Amino acid sequence: MATTILAIESSCDDTGAAVIRDGKILSNIVAGQKLHEKYGGVVPELASREHLQNIVPVVDEALNKAGVKKEELNAIAVTIGPGLIGSLMVGVSFAKAMALALDVPFITVNHMQAHVMANFIDEPVPAFPFLCLTVSGGHTQIVLVNGITDMKLVGESLDDAAGEAFDKTAKLLGLPYPGGPLIDKLAQTGNGTKFKFPEGRVEGLDFSFSGFKTSVMYFLRDHLKADADFVKKNLNDICASIQSTIVSVLLKKMIKASDQYGCQQIAIAGGVSANSGLRQVFEKAAVKYNWSLFVPKLEYCTDNAAMIAIAAHYKFIANDFASLGVEPTARLNINN
Repeated sequence: MATTILAIESSCDDTGAAVIRDGKILSNIVAGQKLHEKYGGVVPELASREHLQNIVPVVDEALNKAGVKKEELNAIAVTIGPGLIGSLMVGVSFAKAMALALDVPFITVNHMQAHVMANFIDEPVPAFPFLCLTVSGGHTQIVLVNGITDMKLVGESLDDAAGEAFDKTAKLLGLPYPGGPLIDKLAQTGNGTKFKFPEGRVEGLDFSFSGFKTSVMYFLRDHLKADADFVKKNLNDICASIQSTIVSVLLKKMIKASDQYGCQQIAIAGGVSANSGLRQVFEKAAVKYNWSLFVPKLEYCTDNAAMIAIAAHYKFIANDFASLGVEPTARLNINN
């Protein structure tokens, strides 16, 4: 008998719903929130209000696109954390109510584990053990994945995440939020070696991007004193140099992790894994270091419910269900 699961994602500012049947994604719907652009970042209270407006139509669209009726669902899954607590509460409350009304199992999913699991949505999939670089607006992590339920955090950012570094430097350049994708677009016609920025020296497999962000701020301040049009004249080259520096840091740490754990199975995930520069550099590295590289489709990189669904699929198989009394958690370690 087929197993059909509805998955919901609401950890930040994207409301997502997806339907999965026996491990195959039937629909994956995401509603973004444009209102945050004028504030230069996500406003938590506004995000939760938008989720309240979006969640019913998004779930309806996911079910309709999948051709699935509510009565056919075998379980309801939802992101339990980490994320913005108000946003998480909307998704979790809705999922609990739906699971209760349909009298089906309730499954909770760790958002960061789900990013890793996005690599299992489509073939080919990585073999265990593998290393996954998860890069997003809120997290930069290197995860050793020994199994579906066995993930170990071996490296992470000690301050700003890579995605945050992209967005904050974009803001310094006067680019609208979210700035990361715009830096990627502008960098494609720029010279990534024209300007040099420090990469930050952190021991082991951890990262630090706060010093990099500060160096860009002082770099722009000093050049703008001499030429008020400096950014305008050099925007593409600045963006390319910023992107090149961030990607270089990520790559060097992954090379070190691969050597340390003797692992040639490498995956990337998270919103920043959609960055074209990062993908190109890692594809070249895969050839050079004989890696088997796995990268999810673009739609599965940024926050989405399909990754929640694939994680829930494996939890359902393991009968790993949650109590309706569980509460969302703003901070949640990937090992949990």
